[in-house]
Amino acid sequence: MASDDTHDDGADQADLFSDGGNGSEAVALEEATRSRYLNYALSVITSRALPDVRDGLKPVHRRILYTMWQQGVTAEAKPRKCAKVVGDVMGNYHPHGDVAIYDALVRMSQPFAMRLPLIEGSGNFGSMDGDAAAAMRYTECRLAPAAAQLLEELSQNTVPFRDNYDGTTREPAVLPAQWPNLLVNGTTGIAVGMASSIPPHNLTEVCQALLKLLDNPELKTHHLCRQIQGPDFPTGGRIVTTSEQIREIYKAGQGTLRLRASWEEVKGTRGARVVHVTAVPYGVNKAQLVERVSELAAERKVPQLLDVKDLSTDEVRVELQIKKDADPEKVLAHLCKQTQLEVNVAVNLTCLTPSEHAEAGRPERCDLRQLLQHFLAFRLEVVTRRLENELAMLEKRIHILEGFRIVFDALDRVLELIRASDGKQDAAQKIMAELPLDETQTDAILELRLYRLARLQIQVVLDELETKRARAEEVRELLADEEATGRWGIVREELAQVRDAYGEARRTSLESPEAEERELSHEELIVEEDHCAIVSRDGWVKRQKEVKDLASTRLRAGDSILAAEAGSTRAPFVFFTSFGRAYTCRLFDLPATTGHGEPIQKRFKLKDGERVVAAYCLDPRRMGAFEAPAEEPEGIPEIHGVAVASDGHALRFSFAPFAEPSTRAGRKFASLAQGAEIVGVSETAGDETMIAVTQKARALLCPVTEISFLAGAGKGVWLIKPGPEDRVLGFRLALSQKDTLEVETSRGARQKIGPGKYEITSRGGKGRAILQRGSIARVIPPEPALPELV
Repeated sequence: MASDDTHDDGADQADLFSDGGNGSEAVALEEATRSRYLNYALSVITSRALPDVRDGLKPVHRRILYTMWQQGVTAEAKPRKCAKVVGDVMGNYHPHGDVAIYDALVRMSQPFAMRLPLIEGSGNFGSMDGDAAAAMRYTECRLAPAAAQLLEELSQNTVPFRDNYDGTTREPAVLPAQWPNLLVNGTTGIAVGMASSIPPHNLTEVCQALLKLLDNPELKTHHLCRQIQGPDFPTGGRIVTTSEQIREIYKAGQGTLRLRASWEEVKGTRGARVVHVTAVPYGVNKAQLVERVSELAAERKVPQLLDVKDLSTDEVRVELQIKKDADPEKVLAHLCKQTQLEVNVAVNLTCLTPSEHAEAGRPERCDLRQLLQHFLAFRLEVVTRRLENELAMLEKRIHILEGFRIVFDALDRVLELIRASDGKQDAAQKIMAELPLDETQTDAILELRLYRLARLQIQVVLDELETKRARAEEVRELLADEEATGRWGIVREELAQVRDAYGEARRTSLESPEAEERELSHEELIVEEDHCAIVSRDGWVKRQKEVKDLASTRLRAGDSILAAEAGSTRAPFVFFTSFGRAYTCRLFDLPATTGHGEPIQKRFKLKDGERVVAAYCLDPRRMGAFEAPAEEPEGIPEIHGVAVASDGHALRFSFAPFAEPSTRAGRKFASLAQGAEIVGVSETAGDETMIAVTQKARALLCPVTEISFLAGAGKGVWLIKPGPEDRVLGFRLALSQKDTLEVETSRGARQKIGPGKYEITSRGGKGRAILQRGSIARVIPPEPALPELV
């Protein structure tokens, strides 16, 4: 018999996820997770994050507009407190928190966010500078005139309704929009596994494209792009993407546009030229943009830029003061690369399209033609349902009017029956027994006021009956037309009316596709001047225009100067580190200050324990010919570098591969063995003597030409072979017998090592002992000299 504590895995899992025997079934964790996550994903996609292709709205926006329409807060009404609107929306339709609802309401009222705002706000509704709107208890709102065209057909049974979240009332599944809000105002949304990013467009252009598609349903997306030239952002700006690329984006339903600010040069002062930025890219925080440009000006990262001021009122006006001899186009081109004066705008035409279920859409990425087709099909459906509702109302009214006509011909008899009756119900039975009337007609007759029995009023009824019959026949003909020619005519007429009422000129211009954009190098934007760069042993760096005395330069406590290099601000400046990596920038990119400077880690990504061992400015006036001759590209340059590792390996290499600025990760110039590090890097012309010393007081002198020259990063060859527990501390290149390497011993004494005292041998040996007792504590670096340029 099996033991009581013997269970299989399935039984354990069933026990864990059962409810203790209350009648429900156990569910596997994997199945429960999959099912519930899919339900969540479907809810986010269809009921929260993606817009509907028909009215271009997400549920929260639709519910806000519907609530305001229900409350009568139209464009002609007095504004109502936003807190009241938000409360009604949250209580009746959208129980997801007042903050989300108010944020959505605020955005629909912001003219810098919406191409055609749907709500008119009264009070503080935020700004382009990132200022938040005032609290909802202080602000008021009402529907904008354009919003009426989205809502006014609701009362005509034109769209399906559905229950709200608790079944206490009904809400529209979609609004009967008369204009394509999805393209005109655009939207963004992030769902589960998909996203939507539809930029705003010009209403006139979109309506024109719809009318063209009505004229010729066979038009393709590239034909429609003749009408819709591209997005039209409420903040203006310039699209610098070519027309061909825009057409491809509309055809694929996704892509990226480049949007740039607009500016113009105005009359400046004597010492400066002035440029006014008149439009910033859509979605950019203007205050942060101005702050970033100010930082570049203060740090002299753009030397031609003198000052920046934000003079904006209702219109954007950011003043840039530029040096009189500078080219404004070059300065602005550089600012576009360094700031949000130019941004990339993602386009993703994903939205909910109609499905078999009227209340739920299907997510789909459409092209431009499909978006327009879906809207036209929806408008035809709305017009058809509107006509069907109108016909039903007409037939109901005609039915009652025909009853009035019958009664007028037998008015005296009807009055006798009413006088002789015992009440309304009795009168109705007697009238229906005498005249061919039904209950609806009889009830309307009994509710008729006596003044309507006058002769003139009877004629009014007969005229109305004739008019209603004629209109009913006209509506029947429109509905009976299988090709819907008449209904399409109504759609066309209404689109033209909306275009004429709310259309306006483009705000966002498009660059000419023939105009080629100039490629501007970073060097063109740097004022060429001679500066001095100072690097400390602790890895702090700065540059100064003039240095008269290195001893007086400001350093942090305990720090000292590693290198002082002069050169042009456009010249490359290379840092060589103990991990065998080189980091390059322009000398201009170093911080200009008379203070301590900045740590190199602020510009480059050094690893833990990595330190700078040498730094050189590759200005040809300072460095000479550091590139290989053109006739011998594989040869050794006249001036090149030599590096020594702590394990005794050495290599020579060219400075040329490090003449271009590097990434934050730098470039590799040497390969190191495990535990080894570079102890120094020096420039060489190939005619010097290398002096290397180890910790255990052994030195080796050899010609530098015996060190192999490597075309790429490598380990190199043996310079000196240290013994066990020994390591190379440093080296120096000697041009004459007077040049020496000075060291400090473990006993505090100083000793000089040079070719005048020690024999020059070949590389690869163990070196010779330079102390009888003790060891070498450190190599004493030579005092850096004031840099000079030839």
